[in-house]
Amino acid sequence: MRARTFAAQFMLSVIAVGLAGSARAADFDWKKFQGKTVDFLANSNPISQALLTHKADFEKLTGITLKVDTYQEQQMRQRLVTVMNAHSDEVDVFMTLPSREGEQFAAAGWYADLTPMTKNEVAPDYDYAGLSPALLKAATYNGKLTSMPMNIEGPVIYYRTDIFKKCGVDQPKTIADVEAAAKKVKACDPSITPFVSRGLKPALPYTFSNFLHNMGGSYMVGGKSALCSPKDKAALDTYSRLLRDYGPPGVVNYSFPQISALYRAGRAAMDFEASNELRTVMEGGARLKDTAIIPLPAGDGGQVPTTIGWGITVSAYSKQPDAAWYFVQWATSPAVQKLMAVQGIAPPRSSVANDPTYRKWIDEQPVRKEWQAALDVLAAKGTSEVGYPIVANPESREFIGQAVQNLILKQKTVDQACAEADKGIDALISQK
Repeated sequence: MRARTFAAQFMLSVIAVGLAGSARAADFDWKKFQGKTVDFLANSNPISQALLTHKADFEKLTGITLKVDTYQEQQMRQRLVTVMNAHSDEVDVFMTLPSREGEQFAAAGWYADLTPMTKNEVAPDYDYAGLSPALLKAATYNGKLTSMPMNIEGPVIYYRTDIFKKCGVDQPKTIADVEAAAKKVKACDPSITPFVSRGLKPALPYTFSNFLHNMGGSYMVGGKSALCSPKDKAALDTYSRLLRDYGPPGVVNYSFPQISALYRAGRAAMDFEASNELRTVMEGGARLKDTAIIPLPAGDGGQVPTTIGWGITVSAYSKQPDAAWYFVQWATSPAVQKLMAVQGIAPPRSSVANDPTYRKWIDEQPVRKEWQAALDVLAAKGTSEVGYPIVANPESREFIGQAVQNLILKQKTVDQACAEADKGIDALISQK
């Protein structure tokens, strides 16, 4: 199955996305639900961190009290599953990743349908039509809009220009160059981790998928899992070898917090991690002058970056969906996304990306210009396929992660690891 690019998604969806009807826009009242309390379950990532720095502004604007529960990503999902399986109303709004769990959560009935909300209760300056049509399309299931986009992101390579210069390493132009660079750095300075990316089982498909697609692989062929195809095996072997031979000790426990901390502290030469980690890796300013950013170089399949966006949604079990919607539309409004953009959260609106204040912020640092250039590649060429395009996508990621970990830890050969994964995933695919 060929990965569907964001550019293709845009062309497919732009016809279907139009201005939201806002007949009552002139009568819109931000204070309509004054005195209410909205409970927000958030993933503790840079997106929510940037958003919540403006929490007091929302409460002042609306008179709504925002109660926030924040967890690391895995814990957040565990908490959400518990609440949703109980059909509990204790969560009104939650963050979601449509590329991961969108189809599964929609099938379970956990999302409220935001379609009528975007038509009937919208602030005059919300500009629904200005949101990325591709991201809105990715969040729509059976005609129901399930979440509003908060950002656009994908993994990019952050690399140390000073270390590359010292070790005689050029900017990688191919995936083979990435491994060659890691090998040179390891020989040049053993105190530096040459390459770091995600090794944690449920988290690594996000970064591994970029290798798979760039190397010409596909998750499915003819309705079956294809991890044992030659190109898929090459991607499994390459990604796991980079982490095994050039990654930090204990890399199988690494996701974005550990990766960004390692790079920010100056202990890694290359960091392949989410574009929205810019704010975190630049914290303190030490990396501002010695970091360059590029997308993962092309392979046999070309350059097909992973491109996704976090969404924010209203729980189907909320007893106050209208008040919850007020928070959702505030959080994804042009005004708030402008504020988040200058905190390193790439906006899912072209109007914000072209805003003079944002462009001025980009131009202040060379690394920000490179970051934006990488984001432009992600937006033009990316695919939102992370794991298998099935309802059981989250479970499929566990098999992908296990295969990679088996190779990192040398517990299985690539043929054994891919065969075991294919068997488990084919069982998921057959469930429909």
